[in-house]
Amino acid sequence: MKEKVLITGASGFVGFHLIEEALKNDLEVYAAIRKSSSIDHLKGLDVNFVYPSFSNADALTKEFAENGYQYVIHAAGLTRALTEERYNEVNVGYTVNLAKAAAATPGFKKFVLISSLAAVGPLPTLTGMLTEKSIPRPVTAYGQSKLNAEHAIKTISGLNCIILRPTAVYGPRDKDIFIALKQFSKGFEPYIGRTEQKMSFIYVTDLAKAAVRALYNGKNQAYNLSDGNFYDRYQLANITTGILRVKTYKVHLPVKFIKIVAGLADIFGSLRKQAPVLSREKLHELTAVNWYCAIDEAKHDLGFYPQHDLNSGLNETISWYKANGWL
Repeated sequence: MKEKVLITGASGFVGFHLIEEALKNDLEVYAAIRKSSSIDHLKGLDVNFVYPSFSNADALTKEFAENGYQYVIHAAGLTRALTEERYNEVNVGYTVNLAKAAAATPGFKKFVLISSLAAVGPLPTLTGMLTEKSIPRPVTAYGQSKLNAEHAIKTISGLNCIILRPTAVYGPRDKDIFIALKQFSKGFEPYIGRTEQKMSFIYVTDLAKAAVRALYNGKNQAYNLSDGNFYDRYQLANITTGILRVKTYKVHLPVKFIKIVAGLADIFGSLRKQAPVLSREKLHELTAVNWYCAIDEAKHDLGFYPQHDLNSGLNETISWYKANGWL
């Protein structure tokens, strides 16, 4: 009999790839989605759709008991919100409810939380790299909420859990980094200021493999995840334009100007009750100096060896975008 894994955020970009990897590993997948979720891209997959209420702890406990999940990969959460309270309500409160339901389920084995490197925060200088021993200093409410969720689940008695902290995730179906790639494809290469930066990335299928491996390996701790490399601020564009064979016009926009734009976006977002893509807070992450992280512990404990660097990952990603009419 196959073991059962509940994957939250299943209709999203990362969730899709988590499902594919779990199926490859002969797991019975329960895909947690909302009634309003678009799932056309999931209909060809052998999954069971469930609609858990993350805000209802009792209902979650009942569902876990009825379905008998052995594993959870929790990838659902908010990456944009209007307030710190909303981030904590979803990214902390819902995670705690889910983790408590898991801990109360007989035969439950492992809870894997997809957190974020934003929970650690960037380094302020180009020297050094982030490790699991780095003192967390998140620079956004999003990052702080992820860190709060990490702390909260560690206090739940009887919960066997692993925390994964991926850096910027890209790949087929991504809509965030795609915004930049789309601009590059049109010949426009914008940057905020001129500060030198160290960036890091992880291809989505490498993240999915790490998450499934974490079901069976690793210690009860957090692991930083990237492709193991760092990139200067221009390499994303350089690789993309090389693949697309386009020339771009490079523009360095003043930080003060972008702060004004982001501030206006915050105001309009508040009026519309919709969090903007670019906010003043998000600028703290976008302009951070050093996101380079070590992955030695993930290699040793999880057997995590990324198969893609930024060049090979972007080649696959752009091929998918082209084939599906995104570029």
